[in-house]
Amino acid sequence: MTLEAGWAYPLGATWTGKGVNFALFSAHASRVNLCLFDSSGTVETVRHELPVLTDQVWHGFLPDGGPGLVYGYRVDGPWAPGDGHRFNPAKLLLDPYAKELAGSYRFSRLHFADALWHEPDRRDNAASMWKARVPDPWNGAVARPSRPHIPWDRTIIYEAHVKGLTALHPALDPRVRGTFQGLGQGPVLDHLVKLGVTALQLLPIQAFVTEPRLEALGLANYWGYNTLGFFAPHPDYGTMEEFRAMVDAAHRRGLEVILDVVYNHTAEGEPDQLHLAFKGIDNRSYYRSLPSQPLRYENVTGCGNTLNLEHPRVLQLVMDSLRYWVEIGGVDGFRFDLATTLAREAEGFEANSGFLRAVRQDPVLNSVKLIAEPWDIGPGGYRLGEFGAGWAEWNDRFRDDVRAFWRGDATGTQGLAKRLQGSPDIFHRDGRNPAASVNFVACHDGFALEDVVSYSAKHNQSNGEANNDGHSDNLSANYGIEGPTDDPLILDERDRQKRNMLASLFLSRGTPMLGMGDELGRTQRGNNNAYCQDNEISWLDWSKISKRDQDFCDFVRKLIALRRSEPL
Repeated sequence: MTLEAGWAYPLGATWTGKGVNFALFSAHASRVNLCLFDSSGTVETVRHELPVLTDQVWHGFLPDGGPGLVYGYRVDGPWAPGDGHRFNPAKLLLDPYAKELAGSYRFSRLHFADALWHEPDRRDNAASMWKARVPDPWNGAVARPSRPHIPWDRTIIYEAHVKGLTALHPALDPRVRGTFQGLGQGPVLDHLVKLGVTALQLLPIQAFVTEPRLEALGLANYWGYNTLGFFAPHPDYGTMEEFRAMVDAAHRRGLEVILDVVYNHTAEGEPDQLHLAFKGIDNRSYYRSLPSQPLRYENVTGCGNTLNLEHPRVLQLVMDSLRYWVEIGGVDGFRFDLATTLAREAEGFEANSGFLRAVRQDPVLNSVKLIAEPWDIGPGGYRLGEFGAGWAEWNDRFRDDVRAFWRGDATGTQGLAKRLQGSPDIFHRDGRNPAASVNFVACHDGFALEDVVSYSAKHNQSNGEANNDGHSDNLSANYGIEGPTDDPLILDERDRQKRNMLASLFLSRGTPMLGMGDELGRTQRGNNNAYCQDNEISWLDWSKISKRDQDFCDFVRKLIALRRSEPL
């Protein structure tokens, strides 16, 4: 069937009730082909050229198309890497606005656009590539529980991983472990409610892939900070319907849900690596290149590329994605990975950048919790305290000062008093209050709390980088023996130090955040960079919780109960 003209808005694939409208931004393409597949996403059945270009958006309308239609794009244009263009119509590309995924992604060299000497690789990658599926519009009439709307000064965050929190839970059906369904069932959420936390903050759940380097090592990107689909949930965790059901279950128990999101870079890596979506749709628009070297990306993220939020269409993509997860997903807030990158413009970090201005005025986003990780690896990247009104920020100074004090460092006393007061030296400006400081002593990035008191050095050999990855200065101590021990005196000292640090956390001003399993003695065996350990190193093993762990968990409950009953 011939495509009709359709409309340039909204972007993505939209079912109107009479057909499906397709709209794709590309400022530099010369042609865009819409490729339709069978329902399994394995066989390409027909191609249509999008017939109309309006304001740099290619669009077309497919009469009688409907929900469930599986599709991808092939985008033609100049192959001119020296000018920042990497169009290669041999590569099937995922719609940046894909809300459901079909088929399966398998790593292959076919996903690289470049052959030798920067020539295009003309082999088809479709067989091992995700496709998009046209979604059924969400039925807004479906009754959903009201949001808890916990005030910031009453918020207590529990940071967790969907799979890590559920993969080894004995009370869950093995078929739902590691998924949204498993997380949304009673045993896990009931534990959080009993513990007393008010918000569940999830490591990235948007669709991601593993980097080629890890694939070569036989490892996987467990944390998920390698996003490809900013609207679609990661298929291994479940569907959007299952995600919404999990959020609803949390809301019914009075728990908010916060998503850790990655809009600073994508999974496509360096310019000559994976060619899955943005790079093939409009490389020059989506990514920041070095001003004098279009062949090279500006890489302030350490992940191979940096999204160009100065471009209005890229900023639109991020804003549309955020609103989607609030309005359709029902989430209560976001923690922004490497948030300094999002606020970078031509001269570097800008406290009044386009992204920060857009979020502040947005009628949907200005009513949810916004948390910045206030650093990246670029020049002037450490910006703790500079995100302004309406934002909370991860406060690594709290972590470091509390660890140093209780370890007995000579300089440990100097910063502790300010951390206990909510870090007024950092946040007492622009009308901000102590709740803007998200305090923690351990999180996903670094040692688990048990390892802070059990290891004097990192042990990351299993990551395949000869123990060179991860921070070397962890302000940790082993109190006599490196790693596990049965010595009762050492165990008592370790327990006392964990209690000291968590008492400092929960009895300080600011917003406390507890790491997954830190209330139950979870250990990563000394690995302080377990991003690639999708196994028992990272997962919480509920079956190995000892009497000592239970006693410590009871202590944490009492601390949280004290904080909630006697707010400062």
